[in-house]
Amino acid sequence: MKQTNKSVNGTSFHDDTIFATVADLRKVLGEPTYEQNDGQDKVNFEWVMETSWDGEVFTVYDWKEGRRLKEDEEIEWHIGAHTSATAQIGCEELEEALNCL
Repeated sequence: MKQTNKSVNGTSFHDDTIFATVADLRKVLGEPTYEQNDGQDKVNFEWVMETSWDGEVFTVYDWKEGRRLKEDEEIEWHIGAHTSATAQIGCEELEEALNCL
């Protein structure tokens, strides 16, 4: 998986989630594509990625935490994609990368 500039228009949540800290996601995904960690919006952090398997786009984001997140706080992250299959692949690639920390 790698960061991408591909469009995320039309992506949505397909019930795939992971638990991680912001710090761990920074280690495996790099700097967020979007970061506004003030708790005022529905999303504080978002990464736009593409799968290693087929290059399809997926997103990793917190959803409605409603507060400022701590870097070392483990929370549930949503995986968004155009299809359920891509969301699952993105989730699996991310879980594998996190397990290698």
